[in-house]
Amino acid sequence: MITRSEDWKNALADAVRDPAELIELLDLPRELVEAARRAAIAFPLRVPRGFIARMEPGNPADPLLRQILPLDAENTPLAGYTTDPVGDRSAAVVPGLLHKYHGRVLLAITGACAVNCRYCFRRHFPYSAENPARGDWQEALSYLRKHEEVNEVILSGGDPLVYDDEHLAGLAQRLADIPHLKTLRIHSRLPIVLPERVNDALLAWLTGNRLQPVVVVHANHPAELNYEANAALERLKSAGIPLLNQTVLLKGVNDHPDSLAELSGELFAAGVMPYYLHLLDRVQGAAHFEVPEAHAIELIAILRARLSGYLVPRLVREIAGAPGKIPITEV
Repeated sequence: MITRSEDWKNALADAVRDPAELIELLDLPRELVEAARRAAIAFPLRVPRGFIARMEPGNPADPLLRQILPLDAENTPLAGYTTDPVGDRSAAVVPGLLHKYHGRVLLAITGACAVNCRYCFRRHFPYSAENPARGDWQEALSYLRKHEEVNEVILSGGDPLVYDDEHLAGLAQRLADIPHLKTLRIHSRLPIVLPERVNDALLAWLTGNRLQPVVVVHANHPAELNYEANAALERLKSAGIPLLNQTVLLKGVNDHPDSLAELSGELFAAGVMPYYLHLLDRVQGAAHFEVPEAHAIELIAILRARLSGYLVPRLVREIAGAPGKIPITEV
């Protein structure tokens, strides 16, 4: 798959933002529009047209649609669901730089995404206040120079790959100039939902300095892995970049062993290792996606019986203040 450097920007700019347009494109019932508009006030709709093309017209229960369609349920406050479910704000050591775990930090470089997933655990994150790019990244870089125990930097957001390649290349080189850093990890949904983003310029800066690049993509359902997404993953793999996948377990999307098994197989065929299966982060507005932990454990047991071990993702939950992801195992 060969793309021009501006193709992904054009596709991103042309993303669907109006719930009425989305519902018309997919030939869905018009009565969904007003609820979607109400929910989109607090957390807007945004979805690339190429991702919409993978959805089944006329099917309100389509597993890809469910991930991006705003619903009235998002506006119902529930006990136990918060605006900061994983403790991001308490982990911010300087604006946008989160130091939760020994040896690695996360740099939330933007609040923008190519697609606004309705279960996003950072949907309430104060990106305007937590902007690490202010002052030309100096606070974040200064912190990293002082903390020699840190060897890995994770670029996240939002989605870091909505940044243009020139700025990302410059940031990557400045990170590479810090001697104790070894790994640059990118967490991005764009290779899946906007595969045009994987272009020559991206590959050049990812592999163009001494840091070991790792790309963690995010696919939740096998229908997300169409020809274009697989071609983008192949380009990353062919450049020698290790690829991992994180999946969020979502009610009505992938809470069935057949979906999860097929996803693992499709990912592996595309050169991506299944990595984590996350229990839902209990963010306000996403309670309708939660799958009970007991059912999640049952699903993993079925996958272990059905698949080779390397195809079974680790079932985990993130808990604020914990030293790492918490593995969920049968007691």
